Amino acid sequence: MQWVDEGAVLQATFSQLRRKDGDAPSRTTIRPIRLKDQLYYQFEYHYANKATHENVAEAEAGARMADWLESQYRQALIKTRDADYQLLFSKKGKAAVLRKPATGAAVEAKEHNRRKNRVIAEGAPAPFLVELGIMTAEGKVKDSRMDKYRQINRFLEMVSDVLPHLPQDRPITVIDFGCGKSYLTFALYHLLAVEKGYDLNVIGLDLKADVIAFCQSLADKLGYDRLRFMVGDIAQYDESASADMVVTLHACDTATDAALAKAVGWGAKVILSVPCCQHELFRQIENEALRPLLGHGLLKERFAALATDAARGSLLESVGYKVQMLEFIDPEHTPKNLLIRAVAASSSEAARLRKWEEYVRYRDMLSVQPYLEKALAERLPFPERAGER
Repeated sequence: MQWVDEGAVLQATFSQLRRKDGDAPSRTTIRPIRLKDQLYYQFEYHYANKATHENVAEAEAGARMADWLESQYRQALIKTRDADYQLLFSKKGKAAVLRKPATGAAVEAKEHNRRKNRVIAEGAPAPFLVELGIMTAEGKVKDSRMDKYRQINRFLEMVSDVLPHLPQDRPITVIDFGCGKSYLTFALYHLLAVEKGYDLNVIGLDLKADVIAFCQSLADKLGYDRLRFMVGDIAQYDESASADMVVTLHACDTATDAALAKAVGWGAKVILSVPCCQHELFRQIENEALRPLLGHGLLKERFAALATDAARGSLLESVGYKVQMLEFIDPEHTPKNLLIRAVAASSSEAARLRKWEEYVRYRDMLSVQPYLEKALAERLPFPERAGER
């Protein structure tokens, strides 16, 4: 295929077998993919009742396609950025090449949109996703698990954005409180240890012994020797003297606050938290001007959840973190899809004091006493005032 530049193929389809008595696939489609920053081509082989996939290095892919044109298929449609080429071979082997205006740009844009924001690309089987039943052994995401696949990738995008804040010159420690079945814990380990090559230790903590046993057995099976799971309570956990990243997903009510306080106490550079079941302030909020809102249980519940997370963000800013509130995709379609992402910042004492004063006005307006304020009392700009009311 000397008329096609290296790396220029955007899509190719081979069909019309020269001989129908063999075991070759009746049709093969090919598209480029990126695996660990290297260009590969994914070959999708179509048989009578199944399809299989194979990822092939660029140099080998070109040679294979050229060989097929000579010996296996009588027809091919190859789309490049510059033109579409249709190749037709007669039964006697005579070739005809038809050049048509390019439609590959639309294919490339479609593929880009389909793959955008995918830290773990479809077509490249990730062992932990295969074991957890999200991908097939060929790297195809199961239709029924597409929401979970998107959630995992969304989470890894959020992690990728803050990797520069982690120490680069020493091993790092990551603790995941309330890890559950640990889809995201395994994803985090895969990103940091397998893809990025970090020297790290990851600890997953949960109260359910059977879940922890399952996760540890899977980590052992995958050879994730720096990933450890333990049964334990967030508030009582004290086996680590420090942590660089703390993750807490769907810890109920003040368990989220306990995890945030632990993270701050350890001096964590990165905190990722998806809160759940914010009941504490629901019972406390009082404000006469807000009675039209607070007088309706459903509205009060939603408002209390937002008010709680706003207080958490403000308190984290008061102790020196830069905070973002991000939308987090949840496959169970729960409204609890807000993620608090905080990174340690070198904010001045004056800046932290302004955040504290802003928080105090907010707190007093709602007549609340958040658990997290008391848990962080010694680290707030005015610790003698924290929790006094």
